[in-house]
Amino acid sequence: MKTTARRLPAAPVALAAAFLTAFLVLFAPLSASAHDSLLASSPEADSTVDTLPAESTLTFSAKLIDETGATEVVVTDPSGNSVTEGAATVEGAIVTQQLATEAPAGAYHVIWKVVSSDGHPTSGEFDFTVANSTETAPTAEPSAEPTETATAAPAPVATAGPGTDVTPAPESDDSSASTTLIWVLAIVGVLVILGIVVWLVVRGRRDPASTDSDLPSER
Repeated sequence: MKTTARRLPAAPVALAAAFLTAFLVLFAPLSASAHDSLLASSPEADSTVDTLPAESTLTFSAKLIDETGATEVVVTDPSGNSVTEGAATVEGAIVTQQLATEAPAGAYHVIWKVVSSDGHPTSGEFDFTVANSTETAPTAEPSAEPTETATAAPAPVATAGPGTDVTPAPESDDSSASTTLIWVLAIVGVLVILGIVVWLVVRGRRDPASTDSDLPSER
């Protein structure tokens, strides 16, 4: 008795593989694009400016959510004192923070917090250096006795302090949760495909046996 082995249909396997590939292509990048990122700043990170500008601007990769308390920018001088004036304003993807008109020279530190277009808060920090002070030198008070004319001592010229490295902001826990969900869905997809392949293989092995049992036996 001659038996013929049945070949496993390739169409279901190819279809399942195509669905898995489309799933990974569409949903895997979600973890990388969970939050909007800072594209540019003025002053730039690790740069040196002549004097402290009147305002600091931050430009992000997408339009931010402008709600009360959602956006905060803090700029501190070399002594750790804040030089921000009022609250930060948001216009699309640009955040503007007014700064003090008088400020010493040295290393400045910027800390920012915004709410991304996807609704998740994100934050970061960087440094820049101011070369020259804009502080007004104190004037000497006139003496009560007309003996000697008091002259004001020249204001000391501060030198620019060294800038510090940019410290990356800690990643939000929401980003880790999104990554975990994507990997779980990918594993489930792979298990479904393996189950389909195993079922087709088992079915292919059983069919020849059932075919042979239906044939009449030779006498």
